[in-house]
Amino acid sequence: MRVINSFIIAFAMYSKIPMPQVDWNKENMKYVLCAFPWVGAAIGAVFTLWGRLGLLLPIGHTLYVILLLLIPVVISGGIHLDGLLDTADALSSYQSRERRLEILKDSHAGAFAVLVCAVYFWADFGFLSELSPQRLSLVALGFFFSRALSGFAIATFPCAKDSGLAATFSQGADRRRTQMGLLVQIAACGLWMAVKQPLAGTAAVAAALLCFCYYHWMAKKKFGGITGDLAGWFLQMCELCMLIAVVAVQIAEKLCVV
Repeated sequence: MRVINSFIIAFAMYSKIPMPQVDWNKENMKYVLCAFPWVGAAIGAVFTLWGRLGLLLPIGHTLYVILLLLIPVVISGGIHLDGLLDTADALSSYQSRERRLEILKDSHAGAFAVLVCAVYFWADFGFLSELSPQRLSLVALGFFFSRALSGFAIATFPCAKDSGLAATFSQGADRRRTQMGLLVQIAACGLWMAVKQPLAGTAAVAAALLCFCYYHWMAKKKFGGITGDLAGWFLQMCELCMLIAVVAVQIAEKLCVV
């Protein structure tokens, strides 16, 4: 029952999908991070469904791509996007570590957050516009893969502070079993992506792992550890990097044919 409750908490926290109410006690919190990737599976399923269905409807390509782009934001409630923008402000401040952590907590959006938001969505829109229908399911798997990596980071990396969302889930997790469970999910999803479409899948996995390594370095150097906002930054950047990698392979394949 506690595993089911962990799934309920994960979906209640990281999505807007209606969930029954459960207690956020120690037992129910143990495996929340293991359940986190399955929020990505739900997003990926809707992403793929619209990606297929939208092509059959009499609508323009621009509207089709915009709705495709908005699916992760709507289902997640923008919680990870908020982390991306807060982190953009903190990184662009060039202040001390302590001041950067204060900026992460600031509810106001600075100029760099607005700029990064615009650039991020334009980049996402542009690369989604180039994505072929045959690669939709591969990008959809990325929503699962990025969350598996993010959950593993929260269960493994040091936290920058003892309070906050990342610290709450890190402290509440059964660390050893959570790490093992997430490693299995990372390996299974990464292998599936690579087998499903060898070139594009391998490129997407490689891009995600490179982003993961940079995340570890950046969080430790700039903030002294991870926070919930940094986890959101990683998730958004990881998904964009995977999309770019898939489209890059797609373009390279076309050039080779020509």
